[in-house]
Amino acid sequence: MYGSGSKLKFLAIILSIFIFGWFANNAYSFLTDISKERPFSISSNEIKSPGDWIQENQVKIRDKAVTLVIKNATWAMFTDTNSMDPVIDAESHAIKIMPQKASELSIGDIISYRSSSINGIIIHRIIDKRDDEQGIYFITKGDNNRYSDPEKVRFSQITGVVVGILY
Repeated sequence: MYGSGSKLKFLAIILSIFIFGWFANNAYSFLTDISKERPFSISSNEIKSPGDWIQENQVKIRDKAVTLVIKNATWAMFTDTNSMDPVIDAESHAIKIMPQKASELSIGDIISYRSSSINGIIIHRIIDKRDDEQGIYFITKGDNNRYSDPEKVRFSQITGVVVGILY
């Protein structure tokens, strides 16, 4: 009924429609707000981004200086564990603040907390926020780790939320 030429034409038309749709979507997305920089990705494996902790009016950019107006900010340095690669590494530094309550934290935020299972402070991303009989707790995971951290992180363990990373 259909020759091999007809099948090839049909596949070419379908492929052309797909490519045109993909291109049109990307062009539209790019052109709708050209004032923002865009990373390119063809992957759909999205890690939730941190919340918007710093507002534009808190950033002052001048010719010779950048000033961040952030109350109660602390400076953080890191050891080379590779758990948060490539976002955080030993050479990077961060600005942290202490949230006032657990409800301010969201999935995607990067927090530091005192671990109940090891002697030290861990800095990982919140991947889930849950509630049990003791209240809100967080499930955390290093971006470069295969598995989530083994403990429920309570608000009382949190020492800060990362609001800026400097490389």
